[in-house]
Amino acid sequence: MPSKIAQRNSKIHGQGVFATAPIKAGEDVVQYKGKLRTHAEVDKEYGGKDTGHTFLFILNDDYVIDANINGNVARWLNHGCAPNCMAFVIEAESGDPRKDKVVIEALRDIEPGEELTYDYDIRIEEPITAEDRRLWACRCGAPNCTGSMIKPAKKSKKSKVVPA
Repeated sequence: MPSKIAQRNSKIHGQGVFATAPIKAGEDVVQYKGKLRTHAEVDKEYGGKDTGHTFLFILNDDYVIDANINGNVARWLNHGCAPNCMAFVIEAESGDPRKDKVVIEALRDIEPGEELTYDYDIRIEEPITAEDRRLWACRCGAPNCTGSMIKPAKKSKKSKVVPA
């Protein structure tokens, strides 16, 4: 992936990632990198702490990418409610979950100088409190901004069983 991006100050939150050249819709922008860790390792280190930025990306059921350690510029992409990028988990052909990776792809054409954002899609099982909303406040400025980076967990669809 040729680099068409740079880290700089963001109006959304602290640091951000900006296009330095035109990026086409569907183009891979950057791979999200960091140390591969188990969920248990991450929970032990960060669980229950208000640490601010943790730069964690859930890779799969077994592993998390911790961009606090050996992370790259991808960790600075901010959340947006009207994102111009999307994160995709690419499963390894070998089936080894340690080899899965995350790639950030452009959802639409992006002009130089534009900040890159993606929907973090953070889902929590518990009811969302006012404190949660404060900690996870969204400042993306989009007309459809929800004001929060967190959302309730998706409800599983119940199937209706009809007797034969």
